[in-house]
Amino acid sequence: MTLSRYAPGLASRRALMTGAAVVAALGLGVGGGFGLARMTAGSAPETHAEDEGHADEAAEDGVIALTSEAAAKAGVAVVAVGRGGGAELMLPGRVAFAPGAEAVVDAPLPGQVVRVHVGVGQRVSAGSPLVTLRSPEGAASRATTDAAAASADAARAAAGRDRSLFERGYVARARLDISEAEARRAEAELRAARARTAAYGAPGADGLVVVRSPVAGVVTRLTTAPGQVLHEEDQEVAAVADARRLELEFEAPPSAAALLKVGAPVDGRTADGRVVAGVVTAIAPAGATGVVIIRARIEGQAPPAGTVVSARLSSPSDAGGGGLIVPSDAVQTVDGKPSVFVAEAGGFRARPVVTGRIAAGRTEITSGLTGSERIAGAGAFLLKAELAKGEAEHGH
Repeated sequence: MTLSRYAPGLASRRALMTGAAVVAALGLGVGGGFGLARMTAGSAPETHAEDEGHADEAAEDGVIALTSEAAAKAGVAVVAVGRGGGAELMLPGRVAFAPGAEAVVDAPLPGQVVRVHVGVGQRVSAGSPLVTLRSPEGAASRATTDAAAASADAARAAAGRDRSLFERGYVARARLDISEAEARRAEAELRAARARTAAYGAPGADGLVVVRSPVAGVVTRLTTAPGQVLHEEDQEVAAVADARRLELEFEAPPSAAALLKVGAPVDGRTADGRVVAGVVTAIAPAGATGVVIIRARIEGQAPPAGTVVSARLSSPSDAGGGGLIVPSDAVQTVDGKPSVFVAEAGGFRARPVVTGRIAAGRTEITSGLTGSERIAGAGAFLLKAELAKGEAEHGH
């Protein structure tokens, strides 16, 4: 289908070759459509035999008379020539929690899970119980603390008696000093025992320990079940995260570190086509696997954590340096040559170009453009079809 079918009122090729006919073609189309007229060298109100020669010249020039407004109505987008020359990466990634937004909660000591208080997706407050477990080590810690408390009480009482006897002259000063030193030692041991017990979650005398959430958020992972025995090497019970603190995280080749900078834009897309925009906030050096981790702040509403995205990251050179790039849809083959349709006053002219690399829907232009042009992007194939139709008519 060509653009000319939008103008069934344009019946003759001769009418297309006058300026008045061009205006009429853009205004008289059926159903909002219109026709495209080929630009001619003259604009005489009447047609003559010499117009045939003018039409042939226009065909050689490869010019289609069409305003930008009419082009937009026909589905032809006019875009600027960009820069970048392929400085772009298509990266796999996912939506992840920002650093510090997720807390992985471990049991403070080995034991058997007695009860699970929460489920995945449940909101919890700081200090909310997650699981309860029974631990022999917890019971031993509580016993040690209780014994230290008893020793401290006895030492303080002994120091108090010796002081009373010393004041009445019944004991020497040296004995009082020893008693008071023993009281201080016992108190120090008690403080250490209490700190250890607190770190273990303050287990009771029966060894029951309640593991609590250190932060407010949503339970994102639960790795325990009643009856499960937690060992020293595997004590994770759950993960709690602030669902509002999400970011994009991508894996990239090491070359990305040289191409990208903090502040570069991100165009991500989910599997269902949703666009996720963001800005690069950090680029980590390549690790042992040779992969660079790129983190980006999400602009707007974020998909759920774990959502897989593919992202297009453009370096700052796209805005002002590097080679010339155009949408791949803009490049059409005209007379066997790659060409783009450059917007001019009153129309579009097919201009041959030399193409380079093609990636992510964009094509590098190595010659044929200066970079200041505005060209037909999406819908350029309609101009090509109209050009071919016009040339076929002139061939009769």
